[in-house]
Amino acid sequence: MKIRELLSTRVQAAMTAVGIPDSFSPMVSPSNRPQFGDYQANGTMAAAKKLGTNPRELAQKIVDQLQLEDVASKVEIAGPGFINIHLAEDWLAEQVCTALNSDSLGMEQAEQPQTVVIDYSAPNLAKEMHVGHLRSTIIGDALARVLEAQGHKVVRQNHVGDWGTQFGMLIANLEDKTAGNEVAEAALSDLEEFYRDAKQRFDNEPAFADRARDYVVKLQGGDARCLELWQQFINISVTHSEEIYQLLNVTLKPEDIKAESAYNDDLPVVIELLKQQGLIVEDQGAQVAFLEELADKEGNPLPMIVQKSGGGYLYATTDLAAVRYRNDVLNADRALYFIDARQSLHMKQVFTLSRKAGFAKPEFSLEHHPFGTMMGEDGKPFKTRSGGTVKLAELLKEAVEKAEALLQSKESDLSAEEQKEAARKIGIGAVKYADLAKTRTNDYIFSWDSMLSFEGNTAPYLQYAYTRIQSIFRKADQTVDNSVAPVLAEAQEKALALKLLQLEDVIDQVAKEAYPHLLCNYLYELSSLFMKFYEACPILRSDVAAEQRASRLSLCAATARTLQQGLDLLGIETMERM
Repeated sequence: MKIRELLSTRVQAAMTAVGIPDSFSPMVSPSNRPQFGDYQANGTMAAAKKLGTNPRELAQKIVDQLQLEDVASKVEIAGPGFINIHLAEDWLAEQVCTALNSDSLGMEQAEQPQTVVIDYSAPNLAKEMHVGHLRSTIIGDALARVLEAQGHKVVRQNHVGDWGTQFGMLIANLEDKTAGNEVAEAALSDLEEFYRDAKQRFDNEPAFADRARDYVVKLQGGDARCLELWQQFINISVTHSEEIYQLLNVTLKPEDIKAESAYNDDLPVVIELLKQQGLIVEDQGAQVAFLEELADKEGNPLPMIVQKSGGGYLYATTDLAAVRYRNDVLNADRALYFIDARQSLHMKQVFTLSRKAGFAKPEFSLEHHPFGTMMGEDGKPFKTRSGGTVKLAELLKEAVEKAEALLQSKESDLSAEEQKEAARKIGIGAVKYADLAKTRTNDYIFSWDSMLSFEGNTAPYLQYAYTRIQSIFRKADQTVDNSVAPVLAEAQEKALALKLLQLEDVIDQVAKEAYPHLLCNYLYELSSLFMKFYEACPILRSDVAAEQRASRLSLCAATARTLQQGLDLLGIETMERM
């Protein structure tokens, strides 16, 4: 149920009926205070100013034309021309009942499903995944889940780094290790250590460095032995990433990898097409596009190198080829790139040149959704105590261990195995939610204490709210009759029902704007309203009538399903008991 969309459509029709041009939005939004109704339409003032009329009089004309008798108990005008809409309790109750009887909680499928490419995670296969990969991975995955839930075709694209000069030194090092009868899997068991060893040799052993450079040329030329060693390295690196994705409860699979190397054959084609259209020129031996659209304050166009003077290609070249593939082969309607804010200029260059070259059709939406940095509690980028990069595997292991210690410190009737499983869900959920609950574009402070708290806007708080409802059902020992609408007699019951029915509007907004924190905020507000409802409206007390208990249990059931579905869209698991 999209309440906002329903009300917007009705208000827009009334505005049209009184002669207001369709370009004016009804500006319908949920009210901040119950005394001002459940929703407000605030578009009258802008329309009245343009039409040169009294806004309150115009609001009255709109209300006179407004067809809301079936959904609203009262519509009133407030202030200079706000239209306050009070929804009818019976109508809200019927909508909750309908949602409970739906497999998707009443969520509608998109009328015009799109093909949406989501470019996310993208670790460099030369190293183990570290905390810097966390945000792209979990934000991108949340959007993939949300868009799929709406019925869109989502194409996950894990644009991993698996090419370039560094692979020459890595292949040379791997060949030396395997020549000494060391098994490749053992040599690469610690990717960071292997990379450091190769880099040290590259810097200190001239013969090794020459061989590494030679391997780069051979690799790019398709040498069979180099490709064999490279593939060994890639396979083991991908296995490391897969372990992280499974632990993180992320939906990326090996078949979603579309690596840099996948575009190799298209790179010369990209350069030739740009040359044919006169979009690049030779400058100091390199092929460069000068982008007037991104000129500086003095009017100097921004240079973008697409081929180095020695003939080598860059990230920009590969990204242009990726746009071509997503446009021509995948026939995508949208491409969402979850890449950190430091790459904003690079993405602007890629998008601008792609448009000019016709690599992206005009209706193909290219969207860079940047994100901020994870900071330590000292306000600096999150590092180990020694100042090194924090491995993602180690961070997640620590999260589960801390959650396990937390559970062990509390009274619990869970078995050791159940406690271990709950600790995994709580620890991983806490790390993911702490990130997703922050506005994507902002930096945020990583704090174990706050993210593992059972109070406030955290995953453990929401997971606990879900288990508390399950506990109510166990104690009630009563199934919910979904065919009977709840009775919304108390203010807390109506407030909870209203919030339950706002899920789809929130998901719509997340899908359009790629801000998962909006869903997090919604789930936290829902949980808070449930707690108020639970305190004010007895459910299991002996003096509660059977009909009232059944009514309130249906609200409990709707809340539990909404919490579970919302958390699942964020990639966070729930449990029956904690």
